[in-house]
Amino acid sequence: MEISEFQKLIGEIYLARDRKRGADKTFLWLLEEVGELTRAYRRREDHVGEEMADVLAWMVSLANLLKIDLQSEVLKKYPRVCPLCSSNPCTCPFR
Repeated sequence: MEISEFQKLIGEIYLARDRKRGADKTFLWLLEEVGELTRAYRRREDHVGEEMADVLAWMVSLANLLKIDLQSEVLKKYPRVCPLCSSNPCTCPFR
């Protein structure tokens, strides 16, 4: 599934509810999901992937509210090469 397809699907399912909640509260829900992902990762729980999916869905919901085309933004930021060294694979020194 393309990012744009997922964004459209999330919009079809949740956009009406997201609009009622608003961008500020949706952003807070995104942060809550990041916290849940953090806890699951640190505890080595078996549902880390599920928490990652939740983070992605809430980020897409926020993008829909802000009228941001995530697929376009991802391709601008990451044009199939590292945005810092312009290589694929990345050749930047480790941080």
